[in-house]
Amino acid sequence: MNKERPKFPLQLDSLEPKKNLNPQSALGKKSLPLKSNLNFSSTKPFKGVFESPTGVGLDSAAVREHLIRKLAEQGIEDELVLSAMLNVERHKFVDTALVNQAYEDTSLPIGLGQTISKPNVVARMIELLRRGKNLSINGKLGRVLEIGTGCGYQAAVLSLVSKEVYSIERLKGLFEKAKENLRPLRVPNLHLIFGDGMLGYESGAPYSAIIAAAGGESVPQAWLDQLALGGRIVAPVVTQNKSQALVVIDKTEAGFVKSFFEPVHFVPLKSGIN
Repeated sequence: MNKERPKFPLQLDSLEPKKNLNPQSALGKKSLPLKSNLNFSSTKPFKGVFESPTGVGLDSAAVREHLIRKLAEQGIEDELVLSAMLNVERHKFVDTALVNQAYEDTSLPIGLGQTISKPNVVARMIELLRRGKNLSINGKLGRVLEIGTGCGYQAAVLSLVSKEVYSIERLKGLFEKAKENLRPLRVPNLHLIFGDGMLGYESGAPYSAIIAAAGGESVPQAWLDQLALGGRIVAPVVTQNKSQALVVIDKTEAGFVKSFFEPVHFVPLKSGIN
C-alpha cells in the first residue's frame, strides 16, 4: 500500500511520533521574495536586482551582490540559482562569531562537527541539478530531497528554485537549529525532517532531484529507488584515491547514467540519528 503523501500547506515535519511535534512549528505561508531580473555575463559587469543598496552592514544588498558577482565570475551561469543565492541572507545561518565571514566563498563550522558549504559549491551543485531533464513546466525543479539540512541555508536556496523541498537531518541539534533559522523566513514549500538521510524519505518520493551535503563510498540504493524517471542526483562520493568528487546520476529508461565532476570536500555520510 502506498504511503499517504503529506498534505498542503507544507509544515516542518519529523520522523518522530506526531505527538512530539509542535503545532506552531510551521514555517508559515509567505515565501521568500524571489527577484528574477538578473542581468550578467562573463564579459559584462554584473547588475543585481536592486537599483540601490538596501539595509546596512551585512543586511545590505550590496554585500550579497558582491558575492553573487564573484559566483558569476567563477562560472555559475544559472540566473535562477544566482537570484536565489542573492535573496537568501547567508549571515543569518552562521554563528554570531562568524558573521563577518558569511559572504566569503568559504565553508564555516556550524557545530557538531558539521559545516555550511562554500557558496560556490552550493550554487554549483544546484546548477548541476537544474541542468538535468527534471525541470517542471514553470522552469523550476519539481519535488527535491536534500540529504543533510545542516543549518538550513541550502534548503532555503533550494526552496526558491523548486516546487517543493524535503530536507532531512540526522543530528537533532542541527535539526533544531535549522528550524530556528528558517522559521522567520516563512518558507511555504519546505519540509524539515529529522531522520536517517541514508534511507531517504519514502513518503515524499518520487523526487525529481536529490542533493546530498555529505559524501559516502557510494550513493545509497534508497536514493536511487526514490528518484523519479528522468530525475537527477548530485552528491559527493569517495573516489578510488580516497578523495571526494561530485557525481551526477541521471535515471533514464535505459538505467542509471553516472558522470563525475570536480573534486570536493564534504563531511562523511553516516547512517542513523543522533
